[in-house]
Amino acid sequence: MKIIVEANIPYIKGLLEPFGSVEYLAPELITADAVRSADALFIRTRTRCNAALLDGSSVKFIATATIGTDHIDLDYCRNRGIHVSNAPGCNAPAVAQYVFATIARLASLPEHPVLGVVGVGNVGSIIARWGERLGFRVLKCDPPRQRREGGDFTDIHTIAREADIITFHTPLTREGSDATYHLADAAFLDSLKRCRLLINSARGPIVDNQALLKTIETTGLAAAIDCWENEPNLLPGLLEKTFTATPHIAGYSAEGKMRATTMALEAFEQFYGVEIEGKPVVGAPAKGADVTSLAQIAASYDPFTDTAALRANPAGFEALRNHYNLRKEVV
Repeated sequence: MKIIVEANIPYIKGLLEPFGSVEYLAPELITADAVRSADALFIRTRTRCNAALLDGSSVKFIATATIGTDHIDLDYCRNRGIHVSNAPGCNAPAVAQYVFATIARLASLPEHPVLGVVGVGNVGSIIARWGERLGFRVLKCDPPRQRREGGDFTDIHTIAREADIITFHTPLTREGSDATYHLADAAFLDSLKRCRLLINSARGPIVDNQALLKTIETTGLAAAIDCWENEPNLLPGLLEKTFTATPHIAGYSAEGKMRATTMALEAFEQFYGVEIEGKPVVGAPAKGADVTSLAQIAASYDPFTDTAALRANPAGFEALRNHYNLRKEVV
């Protein structure tokens, strides 16, 4: 068996060698030629798994050590009989840490702040729970969940009208009534009434970066951007005008990376009927029961440090991301 592993996946080296030939490649080296004779791929978001990469290959298993799968053509893989696994929820506490550590850096908050959470899956659910525990009034927007479950959800127009802080945690989808591509477009940004801080730590194209830059220049809206359109090629001007600007590292905790790698390895075990020795051991994502204050979260992580590093070296976006000093989760 030939296994290709993206070289930037941590906590994996040496664990797959008992099962075949393993190559650790930088994402730009995971090409159609490189994967042609491969059976299994372990990737992250920088590897696009589609016909251009996989046609003519022997790949039957793909594990992405990430929450999202928008870098994978799932229909193509399904039609080709290629098994795909991801790591839902692996970094949810780290993203919550990022969101509230950023909120904590605002000069002041209203006495009864309203937090709008758009997308209430694994990540958004933890953020909503933390927000409620920290005294925020939380508005939750998730149309697919609302249709399935009913319950305490609202629409994005209400969030635009009532939220002081809006944070996005949806997958990236481009078709259908629930498409999230440019969900925060010029019309949405123009409709904001009270919003003081907009956060995108989900997928870059959820927020129209051109429209966001114009809104910042016009209204002074504070924006915390971790996921960018067309990254690592950032929109000129936006980097310097955001409140915080980070290189797609919101979910980069040591524990989150361990969970992602473990989930990828467990999927490999299940697919091939093997047992891997030495997998990382880490607990399930915490629910936030021990979060007591914004000050507690702020003490655990300072997004201004990562902002300064990116602004000092925008061309180093990928290097900053790939060699990030993984932080500890707050709980």
